[in-house]
Amino acid sequence: MEWQDQGIVLSARRHGESAAVVQLLTREHGRHAGLVRGGQGRRARGVLQPGNRVAATWRARLADHLGSYTCELEASHAARLMDDADRLAALTAAAAVSERALSEREPHPACYEGLLALLVALEGDHWAEAYVGWELALLAELGFGLDLGSCAAGGANDQLAYVSPRTGRAVSLAAGEPYRDRLLALPGFLAGRGGGGPEEVGQGLQLTGFFLERFVFAPQDRPLPQPRRRLAERFPEPLAVGAGPVG
Repeated sequence: MEWQDQGIVLSARRHGESAAVVQLLTREHGRHAGLVRGGQGRRARGVLQPGNRVAATWRARLADHLGSYTCELEASHAARLMDDADRLAALTAAAAVSERALSEREPHPACYEGLLALLVALEGDHWAEAYVGWELALLAELGFGLDLGSCAAGGANDQLAYVSPRTGRAVSLAAGEPYRDRLLALPGFLAGRGGGGPEEVGQGLQLTGFFLERFVFAPQDRPLPQPRRRLAERFPEPLAVGAGPVG
């Protein structure tokens, strides 16, 4: 069997003396692993950095075999971010979250396009806000989208300030104030109020991280991937959240 596809490198792990098992998020074939012979060599390591976009050819005798990859570099996103530890941490986190969240060999073309768009956005001014938006889109693609457009307690869409950890729906400032210590903060840049910056990004990472952990990783009996936790540590830590009754 053989196919060709575009892919984004999620990880490359040593296998034997010189090979590597590489996980790609491909456009048409989803998250898919394969063996790269010589994958530990200097040239191959440069190609197989997480976040790099490659043209991949996969070959195997049978469909359920691991198979082998040949990969040609198309875009070296990792190298472009190498001198910025924060942006590189976001790239590493996105690769780790994608690898753990997506089922193997299950096509998710929207996830491929979303990750590709994030890799471009990481070179821009609002890269951290873009990362939070990417995690929201990933949750939606996996069937766990949040409703941030109107208040769960009344339907109004003005002064949305919180999110119910129980329902994933937005809550207005007035309705949520009595329960504010039990709700997740809704940062202004996700509520259409502009804003952004480190404090709001920290709130956004807490928001998406809470629902990723609850709906995606807890059912796998796994915590949030360590690179994702390290990314959150680079931003101000919001207050802890409880199980609020709103919504």
